Amino acid sequence: MNLMSSHFETLADAGIRVAPVGRCIRKRCLDFAFSALLLLVLAPLFVLIAAAIKLESKGPVFFRQQRTGLGGAPFTILKFRSMRLHDDQQVVQASRRDARITPVGALMRALSIDELPQLLNVLRGDMSLVGPRPHALAHDARWTVMVPEYRQRFRARPGLTGYAQVRGNRGEVFSTADITARVLDDNAYIEQWSLMLDFRIILNTVPLIFADPNAY
Repeated sequence: MNLMSSHFETLADAGIRVAPVGRCIRKRCLDFAFSALLLLVLAPLFVLIAAAIKLESKGPVFFRQQRTGLGGAPFTILKFRSMRLHDDQQVVQASRRDARITPVGALMRALSIDELPQLLNVLRGDMSLVGPRPHALAHDARWTVMVPEYRQRFRARPGLTGYAQVRGNRGEVFSTADITARVLDDNAYIEQWSLMLDFRIILNTVPLIFADPNAY
């Protein structure tokens, strides 16, 4: 509890109003229970996906990258690798018909299957089932300058899905308006949070698995 308290004090010092500790504990209990159950149920699927990735192209099964978590603290996010290994030094968002994406990767990304390993991030407390989607550190640095309210997203753990996603504000960012709309949704979610809102977002995420024009 001392670590949690000191972490919240750091957020407050930065001018970021944080959620009550009790609310965070309730949300964390839900995250832990659901992520553990889903990992158990999906274990056979994980094995099949891992085999398909290894058979299709050289490289690791998992893609790992630093992202920004609660309070601005970095963590390592996990995804199923959906791209061929490449030597790009810059962090470039995936785009439509991206040549780096493998055929198996394209299918995974269309169905958001590549995100499933983030259940491990949820289980260990890096992420939540629902919250602002985490971005690459380079994108955080860029968009913080573009959108004054951007850092307010870090009041909550990043999510496997989120309010912005079910409202269509996910995917490639083409303009300041795109990222501003996402940030407004993320901060509205944090301000209005309830367990019922989380359940509604999860239910609204299900149909997007099969038909989301912004998933690629």
